[in-house]
Amino acid sequence: MAPTVIALDTATEYCSVAIARGDEVVERELEAGQSHSRRLLPLLQQLLEEQRLTLRDVAAIAFGAGPGSFTGLRIACGVAQGLAYGLDLPVVPVGNLEALAVVALRHSPQSRRLGVALDARMHEAYWAVYEAAEEGLRELASPALVPVARLAEALGAFAVDAAAGNAFGFVVAPTGVRILPDVRASAAAVARLGLERLAAGQALAAHLAAPLYVRDRVAQTVDERRAARSAG
Repeated sequence: MAPTVIALDTATEYCSVAIARGDEVVERELEAGQSHSRRLLPLLQQLLEEQRLTLRDVAAIAFGAGPGSFTGLRIACGVAQGLAYGLDLPVVPVGNLEALAVVALRHSPQSRRLGVALDARMHEAYWAVYEAAEEGLRELASPALVPVARLAEALGAFAVDAAAGNAFGFVVAPTGVRILPDVRASAAAVARLGLERLAAGQALAAHLAAPLYVRDRVAQTVDERRAARSAG
């Protein structure tokens, strides 16, 4: 039987949960505002009951690790760790920008290089670049904080052909770049990536899970962060 992964995402104003097993992903989502902490677990329980599953049927817990709302990231990470400790399960941190790139590629399948950016407020954006490859998405520019005013320049510098995320709502992109400002990721994309990483042996022990804040820290690649946790 294919392993089952649950995913939690509270990186934005939306609270979402998902269950992935094989090629099937089901999701529940609501706009939570500042109420993620009290809405997340009931939403997950509702989805499990609808699918006639319990937490004992789960092989791993994925969560949207960031970047995003600091409070939201702590909630998703903390709940994932708490569940994982209680059930003796591994966790799978998934970058929210990579999850966004996965969704963007489905909306623009002909694109090969994707710039993704989320509003970080204060006229700044969380930004990264991914390239579509046979083995999946390859990270070309790791998550970083940039001024929104520099996004158009960054798109040109990386020869991006599609850009997705709410930070592009008012960006005038270079000619030839498809802008997808309304595309957003949620727990469904986190679950898909979590399932892939579980299969690749990339899940972590619960105590190694940590949010990716990006602001006030130097951005690292996923592999660099994983190596740093292992060394610690």
